[in-house]
Amino acid sequence: MAAGADEISEDRLAVYGAFALGGRLRRLSDRIDRDAKSIYEKMGIEFEQRWFPLFNCLRGGEALSVTDISDRLGISHVSVSVTRKSLEAAGIVKSIRDMSDGRRSVLGLTSKGKALAVELEPLFAALDLASAALNAEAGNAITAIERLEQALESKSLAERVDHIFDGGLGAVSPVA
Repeated sequence: MAAGADEISEDRLAVYGAFALGGRLRRLSDRIDRDAKSIYEKMGIEFEQRWFPLFNCLRGGEALSVTDISDRLGISHVSVSVTRKSLEAAGIVKSIRDMSDGRRSVLGLTSKGKALAVELEPLFAALDLASAALNAEAGNAITAIERLEQALESKSLAERVDHIFDGGLGAVSPVA
């Protein structure tokens, strides 16, 4: 019966089309995160999928500042800081004073983090291959997502809605 409930939920999202874009992207992200979590658990590895982007930046051995990581990932400093705190609490990442500028700190993997990087290497390689196959099966979804990001970079959703309300389409007026 749960499958039927999932089908109904999916049908409801489908009828909203582009209007439900954010919800559909969140649903995909949640599904990927759940799948990854089950893989980590099956392998007996304590790792959270939300850690991956920051962890991946650091597993090459380079110490990076929050700003460096934020710039590389294209996410906010706040997001990086929240993930950093979680990784520090797990003993995987540590803050160290930047040797070139003693006023700032950089992040690096702890010995536990380095060992985890080695342990996760085969899994990350398998996930990369599986993700490439999934992307190909989906008709190159990554390229479509990149086009969506570029479109939003050129004109945000808010700017697009403002344009509609300002008479760009003339058919919609804001509710008073």
